[in-house]
Amino acid sequence: MFGPGELMNRFEKKISVVVPVYNEEGALFGLFEELVKVLREMRADFEVVVVDDGSSDLSWEVIKSARARFPEILGIRLGRNFGQTSALSAGISAAKGELIVTMDGDGQNDPADIPRLIEKLAQGYDLVSGWRKDRKDQYLSRVVPSRIANWLIGLFTGLKLKDFGCTLKVYHSELIKGIHLYGEMHRMIPALAFWGGARVAEIEVNHRPRETGESKYNISRIFNVLFDLVTLKFFVGYFRRPLHLFGLAGLVLFF
Repeated sequence: MFGPGELMNRFEKKISVVVPVYNEEGALFGLFEELVKVLREMRADFEVVVVDDGSSDLSWEVIKSARARFPEILGIRLGRNFGQTSALSAGISAAKGELIVTMDGDGQNDPADIPRLIEKLAQGYDLVSGWRKDRKDQYLSRVVPSRIANWLIGLFTGLKLKDFGCTLKVYHSELIKGIHLYGEMHRMIPALAFWGGARVAEIEVNHRPRETGESKYNISRIFNVLFDLVTLKFFVGYFRRPLHLFGLAGLVLFF
């Protein structure tokens, strides 16, 4: 295993960390301190792109205060709450790094895992996803729906990951910037990349208990996943073979 400095000497690329935020005022400053410390110890050229997704609390004020202390932080404020996919898309579009790391703003993802994700990427992968093996979440409202969603996505897409929903991931910039995100498709990014020929890996990452704020997810995510899968299958399948859609309609009309 490489030490932080050795890793960046071998992998000399700028890192952009994209953090979508929605009503996480209590978790942000501590997260920024941890994140900047880890990235500076890696001797990396980096930026932290924080996207406030229309928070109604003081998250934006915390971001501005952190920006005054940490010049590596770039804050983006959306006019209203558009959802995690849109916030991630805005941050990825603004990111200037050759490597893009995404992570949640609630403090449950551990910044110390970033060097390990990048080390795995350097082994020849295009995308490395985190696996929250020991999740510190409520079992019925979060863990069970997540496991069902992971099973459904794997069944539909053919990509077998244990944790599609983990936001902590690292990508080559040209890969993630080439994927158009819409709706709530952020959890489908590995599948979209896989269908496009990308090499995808998954490693175990630390998951920490939520200390402030409230979770924005519940069991209704299963229905969102189902709708996303239908949309994904339709666009990917018929975009490659459009006559399978229009040819069928034409036959029906002909008869």
